[in-house]
Amino acid sequence: MSAFASDPGLDDVRDAAGHGTEVDVAVHLHDGTVRLSILWTQEILLSADDADQVAQALQHAAEEARRITAARRPARPTGA
Repeated sequence: MSAFASDPGLDDVRDAAGHGTEVDVAVHLHDGTVRLSILWTQEILLSADDADQVAQALQHAAEEARRITAARRPARPTGA
């Protein structure tokens, strides 16, 4: 089982040139790192709508990563 959770909203995002290239945005559920993968090649050509979807997925992943890392930080003592 992978420790990464992929954004299912990107399942239909494919290379605009028709090469079958896929993109994946995922959050590591243990350490909060964000993974951006371009599958089957080193680049992907996206339509404007697909680029918006990828950007939104990255923003969502960043928010989730912040929640994960904030939960791992020890609470700071308050006042003296």
